[in-house]
Amino acid sequence: MRHAKRSAKLGRDTSHRRCLFANMLKSLVHYEKITTTIPKAKELRRFADKMITLAKEDTLANRRLAIAKLMVRKNTLTPREQRAVKAGDKSSYTPDRLVVDKLFNVLGPRFQNRQGGYTRMSRLPLPRKGDCAKTCVLEYLSE
Repeated sequence: MRHAKRSAKLGRDTSHRRCLFANMLKSLVHYEKITTTIPKAKELRRFADKMITLAKEDTLANRRLAIAKLMVRKNTLTPREQRAVKAGDKSSYTPDRLVVDKLFNVLGPRFQNRQGGYTRMSRLPLPRKGDCAKTCVLEYLSE
């Protein structure tokens, strides 16, 4: 019995579900808006709000927790790319590394005075072509 189990399984095993939400969170932070199915969006809202709560206080511990939750892996750079990064060129970084910076430098300060409810879910009127799934847009508020 699944009494008092909060998370939805979404037809996936645990590791697949963790990877799915990590990738969706990275896209949401990067683009600030994604289109997905309604059950996925409802589940993703919980994680998205927790990321903003972490980003409101910029500490090393919170950055490491965010990196773990977003599953950002270490980017191995060549020596030439390392020199370019030291000089200020961040084009060598993968978007995953830049997502953490955006989370703590842009989104965290944006919601500093807000106590919760950082996301908006707007249902789309037409179902998705192919499988006729009900879709919605999940976005961070522009406050």
